[in-house]
Amino acid sequence: MLDKFSIYDLKIDKNFYNFINLEVLPGTKIKKKFFWKNFSILVNKLAPKNRRLLNKRKKIQKKIDIWHKKNIAKKHNPSEYKKFLHAIDYLVKEGSDFKINTKNVDQEISNISGPQLVVPITNARYAINAVNARWGSFYDALYGTDVIGSLPETKSYDSERGSKVKEYAKSHLDIFAPLSNANWNQIIEIRLENNQVKFFLTQNSFSLLSDIEQIVGYKLNNNNKIKELILIKNNLHCRIILDPNNAIGKEDPANISNIIFESAISAILDCEDSVATVDAEDKILAYRNWLGLMKGNLKSEFIKNKETIKRVLKNDIEFITLEGKKNTLKGRSLMLIRNVGHLMTTPTILDKRGKEIGEGLMDAMFTSLIALHDLIKKKGNRNSHCGSVYIVKPKMHGPDEVSFTNEIFIFVEKILNLPLNTIKVGIMDEERRTSVNLKECIRAVKSRVAFINTGFLDRTGDEIHTSMFAGPFLKKKQMKTSTWINAYEDRNVDIGLKCGLQGRAQIGKGMWAMPDMMHMMVNQKIEHPKAGANCAWVPSPTAATLHAMHYHKVDVKAEQNKIAKLGQRSSLSNILTLPLLDGKNLSEDEITSEIENNAQGILGYVVRWIDQGIGCSKVPDINNIGLMEDRATCRISSQALSNWLLHKVVSKEQVFNALKKMAIVVDIQNKKDPNYIPMSPNYNTIAFKTAYELVFDGINQPSGYTEPILHKKRTEFKNKIFKY
Repeated sequence: MLDKFSIYDLKIDKNFYNFINLEVLPGTKIKKKFFWKNFSILVNKLAPKNRRLLNKRKKIQKKIDIWHKKNIAKKHNPSEYKKFLHAIDYLVKEGSDFKINTKNVDQEISNISGPQLVVPITNARYAINAVNARWGSFYDALYGTDVIGSLPETKSYDSERGSKVKEYAKSHLDIFAPLSNANWNQIIEIRLENNQVKFFLTQNSFSLLSDIEQIVGYKLNNNNKIKELILIKNNLHCRIILDPNNAIGKEDPANISNIIFESAISAILDCEDSVATVDAEDKILAYRNWLGLMKGNLKSEFIKNKETIKRVLKNDIEFITLEGKKNTLKGRSLMLIRNVGHLMTTPTILDKRGKEIGEGLMDAMFTSLIALHDLIKKKGNRNSHCGSVYIVKPKMHGPDEVSFTNEIFIFVEKILNLPLNTIKVGIMDEERRTSVNLKECIRAVKSRVAFINTGFLDRTGDEIHTSMFAGPFLKKKQMKTSTWINAYEDRNVDIGLKCGLQGRAQIGKGMWAMPDMMHMMVNQKIEHPKAGANCAWVPSPTAATLHAMHYHKVDVKAEQNKIAKLGQRSSLSNILTLPLLDGKNLSEDEITSEIENNAQGILGYVVRWIDQGIGCSKVPDINNIGLMEDRATCRISSQALSNWLLHKVVSKEQVFNALKKMAIVVDIQNKKDPNYIPMSPNYNTIAFKTAYELVFDGINQPSGYTEPILHKKRTEFKNKIFKY
């Protein structure tokens, strides 16, 4: 055990204690003794309730398991099923209609629809890149991806490809900001004359924007000519860069050297699914990076092509309005911080019983404490201009757990002397007991909710685990088209709108998981804003820039208004429809393919989590297509195999052989990684044993979560390697 410092009934890792006292508290006006005394009160008062809520999860799950065992031979009766779920307090009585009254919400949450990034807080370079992804080069995003049909063949600039990029980009400008009787590719000069921006087609003829109110402002060069023109559509900005001395601008008739989109409007800095934080060392890294972001001084240096590259946070962008006034655009994404859920504990701090405290309690306190550095700023770049802290809270089960989160935040606000509801909450609608009770979950935090978001993968994992004994489930791909998932996605939007989230809070959609398939994303992800989502997750800054096109084409508020008129589009019965095989026979090839696909995904993710502490990364699937994997994807794959094992769709021998076979595949896929530890041919590494345990003991994991096993095995690995 690491050295602990005892204070106010708490035993705290000494390095963590010193980090808070020496790096976090200075500048907040909060005294050390006052802080630790009150944090101890918070822990010892709220921890028992935390345990009671987790115990309620277990009791409810046990009752559901028993019910399915008794009824497995009968035809499913939706009416009886709902009565049962009400009787065990899984379904709660829905109250009267209401509207949320969240106040002091930043524009990025309330009025701007656009892409949202999720990034591991433990990687400073990635975190800075995500926050700086508020602005992205449309030219670069098109040139470096397959959107225009193929990937670049060489690293050197291809002028023919560059021409295709400019053609594509300007055709999009015709959608973003159409000209009167002209196209953007006809422009030879953009000129400011008498406070009017003119787009010249010849030396003597010009066009104007069809809607001149789209012009926000400009920057001038030393010759008082426009060097940057700033436009707006659907509350998203576009910056047209003019530079005749630039290699790209020199070739362009109008000297357009770049087109920069407002891209990742907000970014979730993640302390949860995309990180591997199992001890004090890891938590210090996470909190230190969050501290750097809140102070604005986080930096990262790395070597690329034998050159040292430094990353820092971007400043705001100054410009001049058409009225000649100075103004600014925010240079960084609005930052939200995702805490862990209510389940996990951390060895960083022990309570008066010598037990690990809830990591969710710790995250709530320390991420909010750190955010004070942004709230108290009197100069420099601010995150929240409205004085709010945005915490995304995942994996809550039903209204009582959401209410408990509200109770935690009230306690934290009192300790930090913050006005009530300064801390805003984002509800991850990713657990079944939350999605079927979403209206009451929102009611529980109606004065601080700023975000609801669907999470298909975690939600599917919970779907399987909750009804584990009902029968064998469909294959993963078939899940995506099943009745419950469509009802789940529609109801999230419908209930959010009915509860008054429009103009006050985000209604979000999930991740595009294939970061290399941008052509496909551009063709498909427009469905998210069309579905009424004013933010949706993307896997990279480049993807954010490309996804921004969808919000140029779709007025999300108008779509939400159309959807609201339709009323409730799907019933509770639909969302409770079990996605079972229902006696459908699968061929041996189908079964083998499904086992191997799940086994490969688990191993590919787990081996990096355990051996390298990487909580989220692009992992090649069984077909060598890179997929963004985190604990949610691992949860669904492990639960799917556990379910088929339980119902004897597959045998233990089949699954074990598949794990061994796929370990060889994963070893080959990672052979160029100098830090990689092969799992074959002995299959006795900690990583392989972790994957085995996730599958063969998956049925016993709380809600099917992977965290308990992953944390235990990562700690075992660290103890073995570093000999703590």
